[in-house]
Amino acid sequence: MDAVTGEMLETEDLAAYLAPGSYVDSDDPAVIAFAGNATANAETARDKAVALYFAVRDDVRYDPYVAIADPDVYRASTCLKAGRGFCIAKAALLAAAARVVGIPARVAYSDVRNHLCTPRLRELMGTDVFTHHGFTELHLDGRWVKVTPTFNVELCEKFGVVALDFDGENHALMHPLDRDGRRHMEYLETRGAYADVPAETLRDVMLNTYGAEACAALAAGAGDFAAEAASDGNV
Repeated sequence: MDAVTGEMLETEDLAAYLAPGSYVDSDDPAVIAFAGNATANAETARDKAVALYFAVRDDVRYDPYVAIADPDVYRASTCLKAGRGFCIAKAALLAAAARVVGIPARVAYSDVRNHLCTPRLRELMGTDVFTHHGFTELHLDGRWVKVTPTFNVELCEKFGVVALDFDGENHALMHPLDRDGRRHMEYLETRGAYADVPAETLRDVMLNTYGAEACAALAAGAGDFAAEAASDGNV
């Protein structure tokens, strides 16, 4: 892949980005049904990509309070069946659904600083820097396009953050500012792209970065994240 343009080199093989993975499990019946329903009225690959993006963004709630020490929560089908998940799982779900309809897809990671993190979440994490924030890369029209289906539209409306759209052509990465001009998301360091979620590695990174106590607190902190953020006036 050309590092500047993102275009495919002739020698790059797309087979790994179309095959089911352990975590990007595009062979799961629920994922197959989800992808089929979302793209029922779409004809082109670009139309299908857009339809899948909005389905994952809005039909699956963003929830950071998950058991990140458990590799199963990184799995696409687990996220879909729960109806909620954090960025890594939602990115895996979009990648899996894209593969179902024949769009090569992979998962990618970047460290980010969320300037509008809620006080409760920041206290639990001990920081506003999120390591290995997950997003999806879709191969469309001969190049990889980066898309982020993390925050559902209802969440964005409550927090005053512009919901991130995707047109099937341009990268859709998190907005640097919210509607009021406050800093929102800052990308810090790219962590690479993968055919499947390196779940065990990510689990170890989370435990080492935030500590076992913080990870356990996240798992035990399930609740209404949207209500929490709206109450705090942050995201």
